[in-house]
Amino acid sequence: MQLSCWLLKLSSCMQALLHASVELRKKLIVDWIPACDLEDSSAKENPDAYKAAWKLLKGADGILVPGGFGDRGVQGKILAAKYARENKIPYLGICLGMQIAVIEYARSVLGLRDANSTEFDVNCKNPCVIFMPEGSKTHMGGTMRLGSRRTHFQVKDCKSAKLYGNKSFIDERHRHRYEVNPDMIATFENAGLSFTGKDETGQRMEIVELPNHPYYIGAQFHPEFKSRPGKPSAFFLGLIAASCRQLDTLIGNVPVKVANGVAMKKGCQNGKTKKPAKFLSGAVYGYCNGVHDEGNYCSWL
Repeated sequence: MQLSCWLLKLSSCMQALLHASVELRKKLIVDWIPACDLEDSSAKENPDAYKAAWKLLKGADGILVPGGFGDRGVQGKILAAKYARENKIPYLGICLGMQIAVIEYARSVLGLRDANSTEFDVNCKNPCVIFMPEGSKTHMGGTMRLGSRRTHFQVKDCKSAKLYGNKSFIDERHRHRYEVNPDMIATFENAGLSFTGKDETGQRMEIVELPNHPYYIGAQFHPEFKSRPGKPSAFFLGLIAASCRQLDTLIGNVPVKVANGVAMKKGCQNGKTKKPAKFLSGAVYGYCNGVHDEGNYCSWL
């Protein structure tokens, strides 16, 4: 049952990438990269796989790290997020992918080398991702934060808000048990990480963004679930546009009213677009412990 859920999520991400690529009239090329192969241990155990994985990642025009469970491949995903951040490669992290971006930032920028999620290390000294207080650790069924939830934008002049048509809030679907530690938000923001979207209480982080990066966005929700042909997800559309260096063109157009968001004049699930921009020929996305690279390449971990 769990495997079925993962496969459905992976399929949704693939379709969302396709919807965005078609909207921007680009050919999508995806290469799968096992995240484990990016880890240092792989360099010793399987050097050929290690070299091949890094070659694919470094050839990607964009990187997507989707949702998942468990600690397999987590270090590889963290390395991919670091590579994207430091080399200005467009990055989209969904659910776990957002948490990965936060963990990497804590380790590399804040200097908290033991920063982690309590999902992977219950006793970590610097838990930047924690189990949600209302969740149950003993009953797995029906204990996740599920369904449509509201996200309120905290910053108007940011890429995520512009992709959604400068709305004050959006409604997106969720499926998670862990969240960014609210006690560390001030520390992160003082170090340059911006949490541009939060829930109604202002205590739960929904969107994270790196302002000085071409496209570095993480979403706690699953934007791929509402993507449709002719109405692509705003964040997937942004990833594709950024990967082919056309994000400014995309968000620079005057938004049109659409369901749950905007991106320009011709059809975005959470946005619409006036003129199709050229899409990147590479996308990277990852499934639990994998990465997928396409066209102008986008890596998926």
